Amino acid sequence: MLIRDARVEDWARVWPFWHQIVSAGETYAWDPETSEPDARALWTGPGKRVFVAEDAGEIVGSASVRPNYGGPAATTANGAFMIDPGHAGRGIGRRLAEHVLREAKADGYRAMVFNAVVETNPAVGLWSSLGFTILGTVPEAFEHPRHGWVGLHIMHRTL
Repeated sequence: MLIRDARVEDWARVWPFWHQIVSAGETYAWDPETSEPDARALWTGPGKRVFVAEDAGEIVGSASVRPNYGGPAATTANGAFMIDPGHAGRGIGRRLAEHVLREAKADGYRAMVFNAVVETNPAVGLWSSLGFTILGTVPEAFEHPRHGWVGLHIMHRTL
């Protein structure tokens, strides 16, 4: 598997699984009705570094990294990760995350934070195994389509 910086033309191959994941409404606090142009801006807009995981020529995952704050706090990154559901369970998320964490540190970030990890998201286990801690949970902040109202974790890791 090749993990690399995304190119402009990669978005067309990321969008289908991005849309599938967000429209399911289970793991991201983004509007499930997000349009393709708005999704592209959310994922690839100015100030973001985007990565893709490519396997046998197929893009199977992507990550987007940006400063979480501005000014003197801009060395804390915010990351977002998506793995094509058709390729889940193959370790792609872990490999992509390890790569992105190394790159974020090399880019000068000192930490990474996730502002809204749905507490029922299976990725919570991955993030914990990679050294992220839950700083707090906003209770009943996310209306999950199967579990009802669940919390949103704020997770952090020093790089």
